[in-house]
Amino acid sequence: MEHFVKLQQSLDALFGIGSSKYLPKDIEIDFSRKTGRIRTVSHKGKLLCTLRINGSLAISIDFAQTLFQNKKFRDNCIEINNDAAPFVMQGRSVFCKHVVWCGKNIRVGADTPILFENQIIAIGKAILSSEMISDFERGVAVKVRDSLKSRNEEIVV
Repeated sequence: MEHFVKLQQSLDALFGIGSSKYLPKDIEIDFSRKTGRIRTVSHKGKLLCTLRINGSLAISIDFAQTLFQNKKFRDNCIEINNDAAPFVMQGRSVFCKHVVWCGKNIRVGADTPILFENQIIAIGKAILSSEMISDFERGVAVKVRDSLKSRNEEIVV
């Protein structure tokens, strides 16, 4: 199977049908020398995503913002309130009590984009499912792995 098609199918399976149409056509794919598998995907020098061993994708904030144009992709996101936003931008975890809205496709261990004012400010690993995040008032909902301030860039919110 062609690697571009494999990447498109992975995007559609993980983030909803139709999300692969936002994948740029002129991407550079890096392969592992030992296994020959796809390691990273980049576009014009910017990292889009990394393929994990289990078949999931570790997407970057820039790529998540691109995929956010798809309406079905929003079901994989959570939205946080004003109190938590500055801390999440610094790379801190998101707690259940700070979640304003939660998409229905969030599963335990899945990559979850974190929204604030319709902009993705961080990406993390979901500790709880969407039903649990909605029900609980205490505990960590998403453990952040990549945020805007961790990249030493100027933040425009």
